Amino acid sequence: MDEERPFNSLADLFTALAAKLDGVNTELRGDVAEFRRGDVRFAAVDDAAAEVRLHPEIAEAARHTASTGGSERGPEWVRFAPPEVDRHALDRAEAWFLSAWRAAGQGR
Repeated sequence: MDEERPFNSLADLFTALAAKLDGVNTELRGDVAEFRRGDVRFAAVDDAAAEVRLHPEIAEAARHTASTGGSERGPEWVRFAPPEVDRHALDRAEAWFLSAWRAAGQGR
């Protein structure tokens, strides 16, 4: 794999991050992988997009970046569907996944 692009998809990235973090449980629901910390679901990913549950102010800011939008999961959720999974998309997705994981540890 190319060092500039170690992951080919958001699903690969989320799976690798989940394996390194404490207390993450992954559930497959059809084509969607959902990530929980304790009883709190904080991220989901499929072939088309990733969704993360963020603090409200972070979610609001995230929705103002390219390839993002709201989610049917609720107002704190951000849907990220980049047209290309490049280094910049992976960087944003990683930051949001880690932020969501931390928030889930606070009972959010």
